[in-house]
Amino acid sequence: MKTVQISLNSIDKVKSFVNAITQFETDFDLISGRYVIDAKSIMGIFSLDLSKPIDLAIHADSQANMDEILEILKPYMV
Repeated sequence: MKTVQISLNSIDKVKSFVNAITQFETDFDLISGRYVIDAKSIMGIFSLDLSKPIDLAIHADSQANMDEILEILKPYMV
C-alpha cells in the first residue's frame, strides 16, 4: 500500500480522477480526517471537504502496477 496526497478542487477534476482510476482493479481509499471512502465513488468523494488536499491510499499488488497508477495520478498529486 502507498499513500499520496491529491487535490480534487473542481467537479471536472473529480470526474476525470474517477474515470482514471476505474480502469484499475486495485482498491483506492480516500482519507479525510476520520472518514475513509471508496475513491471510485463519485458520491462518496463529494461528501468530503474538497477545499484541501486529501490522502489517497493505493492498494496495488505489484510495483509495476503501482508505477502505472502513479503516472496516471500525477495531475492530481500535490
